[in-house]
Amino acid sequence: MKIERFEDIEAWKEARKLVNMIYDATNEGEFSKDFGLKNQIRNASVSIMSNVAEGFDRGSDREFIQFLVIARASTSEVKSQLYVALDCNYVDQDNFDNICQQATKVISLIDGFIRYLKKPKT
Repeated sequence: MKIERFEDIEAWKEARKLVNMIYDATNEGEFSKDFGLKNQIRNASVSIMSNVAEGFDRGSDREFIQFLVIARASTSEVKSQLYVALDCNYVDQDNFDNICQQATKVISLIDGFIRYLKKPKT
């Protein structure tokens, strides 16, 4: 499939799913009341999608890769903050595992896309 717009990028699609999972988790119970952590993890998750989209429209593979690296780092930030949420009992183990699995999937897709963009063009 040819990528013509950022919405066609699999990493962006999966990041969108991750954002929805984060918003669902942060709307529940005590998590919804911890405004600092809730806002930070939401911002980090939205940053993933945003950086993929912005990088796509930068016009060069080099710049796109830079934005994908930032998106990857934001995904790791989400995972780290999830550990805080788990330790504070804001999410249960199953929800933690599901969200972490989605984040890991996003990282894998971003890594694959970076590798693709770094390949010499013939």
